[in-house]
Order: sequence, then structure tokens, then C-alpha cells
Amino acid sequence: MSQSLAKNLIHLIFSTKHRAPLIPKETRERLFAYQAGIFKDWACPALAIGGVADHVHALFCLAKTQPLKTIVEEVKKGSSKWMKTREGCGNAKFYWQKGYAAFSVSQSNTAAVVRYIDTQEEHHRVKTFQDELRALCKRHEVDLDERYAWD
Repeated sequence: MSQSLAKNLIHLIFSTKHRAPLIPKETRERLFAYQAGIFKDWACPALAIGGVADHVHALFCLAKTQPLKTIVEEVKKGSSKWMKTREGCGNAKFYWQKGYAAFSVSQSNTAAVVRYIDTQEEHHRVKTFQDELRALCKRHEVDLDERYAWD
């Protein structure tokens, strides 16, 4: 084949350092828009970004020319710097946790994942971030070592 074709949809989840509630409700939409711009700049368009006070979910299409690790680093680094500015929340102590979780999503499940991301507020009225991540890891058959998951 003379053409390279790929469509890799990724459900990315990452938390604030120690899951501190550092993302004010009034800042979230601007944060998500800023992160969408970073994804776009790296040719990895976001289909949905959402979250609550202590973590973010993003569904994006990973460019065939970019490693996942690079995209995650750029989104976290850029949005952390932005959150420290007055445009963000102005918190000089804002940090993302070191790690992340990323799961592949089939095209047939895209709408369900978008709905899931769009309803994070409702979802987290009854489920903690830790329980959510445990369930996602179990569903995707990813081993979760809790000694290192909650920094």
C-alpha cells in the first residue's frame, strides 16, 4: 500500500497533583478550550474534553506521526502553565500528577465515550476518581498498581 492510513481514538484521563480540587468550575470551559487548541496544534483533534475539579478526560484522534507520550506531555505541560496565569485560575501551585491513563476507543463506541465525558459532573456525584479509574482499568484489562497510581 502506498498510503499510510490510521485512526487511533484515545480516551485520556489525568488528574491534578494529589487529586487536589484545583480546577474551578468557572475556569473549566476555558481550560478545555485551551487544551483543545494544544491537541489541534499537534494534529490530534479533540472530539470531547471534560472533567471536574480534580481531573480531566479527553477523547482525541492521535496523529499517525505522533507518539502518545509526546501529546500527553504537551497537553499537560501547556495547560499547567496556562492554569498558573491570570487567564487560567492564577494558581502558581497548579500541577498535574505525573502519570495518566489512556485507552483506545473503537469508532463504534465514540458517541458513548463523548457522552461519558460530557456528563462528568453527574458521574462524580456518586463515584470517586479512584473508583472510576479502577473500573476503566478493569474494563480495558489494564493492571493498576495502586502503590503508584495516586501521587
